[in-house]
Amino acid sequence: MRPIGIDVGFGFTKATNGEEYVIFKSIIGEYTDIQFDFLLEDNQFEQNLQVKLGDNMFFLGELAEKQSLVRQYTLDQDKLVSEFVKILAISCLGMLTEEVETVNVVTGLPVGYYRRDAKKIQEILQGFHKIEFLSKKGKGREKRVNIAKVKVVPQPMGSVFNLLFDEQGRVTNKKLVSQKIGVVDIGFRTTDFVLLDHLRYVERGSTTTDNGMSKCFSLIANKLRQKAGVSIELYRLYEAIFSGSIKIKGKEYNILNLKERVYSHFASQIANDINRVWETDWDIDLIVLTGGGAKELFNYIKPLVEGNIILVESKSDPRLNNVMGYLKYGIYDLNKLKKESAVVGTKGPKGEEEKKEQD
Repeated sequence: MRPIGIDVGFGFTKATNGEEYVIFKSIIGEYTDIQFDFLLEDNQFEQNLQVKLGDNMFFLGELAEKQSLVRQYTLDQDKLVSEFVKILAISCLGMLTEEVETVNVVTGLPVGYYRRDAKKIQEILQGFHKIEFLSKKGKGREKRVNIAKVKVVPQPMGSVFNLLFDEQGRVTNKKLVSQKIGVVDIGFRTTDFVLLDHLRYVERGSTTTDNGMSKCFSLIANKLRQKAGVSIELYRLYEAIFSGSIKIKGKEYNILNLKERVYSHFASQIANDINRVWETDWDIDLIVLTGGGAKELFNYIKPLVEGNIILVESKSDPRLNNVMGYLKYGIYDLNKLKKESAVVGTKGPKGEEEKKEQD
């Protein structure tokens, strides 16, 4: 039984089993029969997510964005938990497991919703699930996954675990254990703050704000609407913001200067939140920036915050920092359980021998 890390975010859904990972936009679309799909042949599997869960069939991610007439996308926490988490998380599991497998899942929630929604997430995910990945003819591979255990942690803890543990779940960053650190997780819908003192979670310095990257996207979308007269869905802006330009009705719009202004303004809000939330914590050794927006905003935020502030370096996509940490924590937890079982196993026979000797 192995652990799998899953992060169902407002912008993207991410997951890894340690050997491979998946990442796709958190969009769910109605299933439709594509009459001519020859051009889909060379696309990656993640771009052709057609799934059947229960009696319902869906398109997910990029396929939903391009092919579904009805698409669901949300920035509402209640809706994410009740309507999105199961479909997106089980789809990830199906991509990362064998045909029949029992696994443990480690996932996270924004700090502000952790107390309220952790049990709901466990109830939604735990147990047996059957999912089918459809082919272009409507039939495909079926996976049967049993989730034995669901561990939910405050979201930014994923990045802490990623820094703390190695791939075998062993503590390798000894320095981190003795420090007081603040973690700032800049997501699409929210920004989370977690304060840790010698790895002990500090409640008063941990919170969630509504300042996520979606605010930047909304400002840019509003400006484009004023110029081009088109309302652009936020999830269709990723590529444009990354490249610095977008083509609307045949006309190309350069948004580099707009992006610079928006990012600078938003970074000042994040910096103000950092200074406000940890105003009395002048003894913080390290402030760590992580999350999908961290790399984009780090150079804007760093000059505005006093102290030692770093960006979590990632070998792959920075959006995977949390989910990779969830996996490492799951491995650590599994190793700990095995050690405890081994200790119990050795005590039993020894106790019997002692009893015989006394007799």
